[in-house]
Amino acid sequence: MFEVRVEAEFAAAHFLKDYHGKCENLHGHNYAVFAHARGKTLDEGGMLIDFSQLKKALRLICGSLDHTNLNDLAEFSQNPSAERIAHYIFLQLYNEMQKISPSYADFLYAVDVYETPTSRARYIKD
Repeated sequence: MFEVRVEAEFAAAHFLKDYHGKCENLHGHNYAVFAHARGKTLDEGGMLIDFSQLKKALRLICGSLDHTNLNDLAEFSQNPSAERIAHYIFLQLYNEMQKISPSYADFLYAVDVYETPTSRARYIKD
């Protein structure tokens, strides 16, 4: 099994409406996002997936989230947890990769979202 990973970053604000603690207040993070693709076969050039295509798509999605209040996005139901952000980015990235190549989209395996260097949420394709 081969796996590749690319990364991007964005800064955004959020609050967790149904959380009781300091995270229920508006605050921000400098998010780090890692996208993982994996598969068993390489193309004729010896690559699983073109890093530049995956990175471009991930940066496009992270760019759309940069310097926003994530609570303004209906997909998060006023609770943009790291888990929901990872799921959202995975789905958006899958759609972007479908436009490039359906096989590229099928290689997409997981998205990690770090709120801090020590706190990560991951969404894995099932």
